[in-house]
Amino acid sequence: MKDIDTQRLSADEWDELNFPRPEVQDFDRVVERAISRRGFMSGVLAFGSGAAVMGAGLLKGTTALAQPASRFPFTPIAAQTDGTIHVPEGYSWDVLVRWGDPLFSDAEGAFDPANGVSLEMSDRVFGENTDGMELFDVEGREILVVNSEYTNNDINLPHTADGTPESADDVRILQNLQGVSVIEIAEGDDGWSVVVDSPFNRRIHHNSPMTFSGPAAGHDLLKTEADPTGMESLGTFNNCGSGRTPWGTYLTCEENFNGYFGATGDMPSDPTVAEGYARYGISASGSGYNYHGFDPRFDVSANPNEPHRAGYIVEIDPADPEATPIKHTALGRFKHENAAYAIAADGRLAVYMGDDERGEFMYRWLSNDVYVPGEDTSSLLVDGELSVAVFEDDMSGRWLPLTPATTGMDAAMISIFTRTAASRVNATTMDRPEWIAVNPNAAEAYCCLTNNSRRGTTSDSGAVRTNAGGDPMSVNAANPREANNYGQIVRWRPMGGDHGAESFNWDLYVMAGNPTVAEGMNAGSANINEGNLFNSPDGMQIDNTGLIWIQTDGDDSNEGEYAGMGNNQMLAGDPVTGRIERFLTGPNGSEVTGLTWSTDRRTMFVGIQHPGAPFPDGEGSLPRSAIVTVKRDDNALVG
Repeated sequence: MKDIDTQRLSADEWDELNFPRPEVQDFDRVVERAISRRGFMSGVLAFGSGAAVMGAGLLKGTTALAQPASRFPFTPIAAQTDGTIHVPEGYSWDVLVRWGDPLFSDAEGAFDPANGVSLEMSDRVFGENTDGMELFDVEGREILVVNSEYTNNDINLPHTADGTPESADDVRILQNLQGVSVIEIAEGDDGWSVVVDSPFNRRIHHNSPMTFSGPAAGHDLLKTEADPTGMESLGTFNNCGSGRTPWGTYLTCEENFNGYFGATGDMPSDPTVAEGYARYGISASGSGYNYHGFDPRFDVSANPNEPHRAGYIVEIDPADPEATPIKHTALGRFKHENAAYAIAADGRLAVYMGDDERGEFMYRWLSNDVYVPGEDTSSLLVDGELSVAVFEDDMSGRWLPLTPATTGMDAAMISIFTRTAASRVNATTMDRPEWIAVNPNAAEAYCCLTNNSRRGTTSDSGAVRTNAGGDPMSVNAANPREANNYGQIVRWRPMGGDHGAESFNWDLYVMAGNPTVAEGMNAGSANINEGNLFNSPDGMQIDNTGLIWIQTDGDDSNEGEYAGMGNNQMLAGDPVTGRIERFLTGPNGSEVTGLTWSTDRRTMFVGIQHPGAPFPDGEGSLPRSAIVTVKRDDNALVG
């Protein structure tokens, strides 16, 4: 580990280094595949009616692809490889806020172009590496809530050799720059800006007070010396995607929380704890943050239960700066990407969630009580049923409930070790389920399956590779590509149009690929062409008109199998015809992630994470993650 730059490893690479996956030795567990590449391209992608996006209308030679792109209110742009943002003709972009910008007047000038932000101001400025976000109308004021997923340690700690914290102050700077920023914004003659010193402005970081709800609240595995009740926690971690509730609160999702923990002494020997550490990737070394070296809370040799207090969906009230965020254990503990809600036919709340790791699962929460606007909503993320998805090769699927009867685990243990519960019911291993989006105009939902380089591959002994729980990552219909470097988007339609139904039908909206350099499944589905190439779909939102906005976080080398794809980007997709067109490209080295709209729908807010170029301040400046605005030059609606 000493010779490896852990700050440069992806979460998947770090997990694989520390927790090499077991091999499946019993070949009877490897599913026989009857679908050849030809069978897949003409069968799996041919699912559905003429209106189905991956239905017969999307196969080459049919009429759907020949339809005009009338639903797209823009002229598609070409791939780009430079260090700035590009949008279509008739649109303009501007910077709203970037890492280090002040939220309060005492932090004016806090950002130093050479050294970043000081410890004293690190919780008074906009956080680093923006990700998921949502906008709320609070009494006519625009409140933007934004995740800050992680920090670039070498940039924030330039006095260190490699970005590894060398003191408690170093650790505190990193802790303060992550989490969530709640900011009021307003549009003036010069565009959008932060309302500095707004009473709504606040930073929620790795030391902010939280409380627990649900089956695991107060459980022994959540109790620590500092919190013997197991009810109060500090901090929310690795906040990746987001969501919202119909009653106006924000859901932030804890993803790769495991990398913050390490050990200065012996690792815990309790079998339950040790097994959970292995499944969730808790190691003695940590991933370079070195919190455990200076903050005992993150030292698992001293506080073995602390990791059990991370990995949840956290609810934040943007309208009440005094409200304590709530970690909802009933929604499960895993590497949450985002949370997308729908209302079932009987009024119950459904929340769809993905676990962003190779070979992990997709989940649905369904409340026991119904949502009634204006009435008490306190039970809707607490009392209900968590289930996990199974995708069958005949294009059907179902939600398997995770209950004591189906898993052999009690409700609290299901909430704490959700991955184990899902493995016990033989859920379908997926290619890194990332953002999920629900179509507001049709009874359907979509999930970005970003990639899985180990899908269907074997070890030197010939055994199929598995996820961290030993579940084989064999090729299956929803994840049909071996060594999947491009990713795909799966879509499902609940039976009877009811998001509370147990079963669903599914298809593939798109398989990303590159027909300019590859054949077969690596060329992608029929709606991929030289003009819209992309890989690794990650973020996703569906606007009021039904357009699907797809954001990417993939290989931007523009070489080899990625030739012609350029920088990461944002595309728009038509759910009826399947047509996909490129709308925006980000600076080289960046991920395009997070999307929301102003209340009047005339401004689009887009996140730019970890730009490789000196964006947005230009040559000689540090690269800074940022939120940008995109508007039509005629000030018409943008979604």
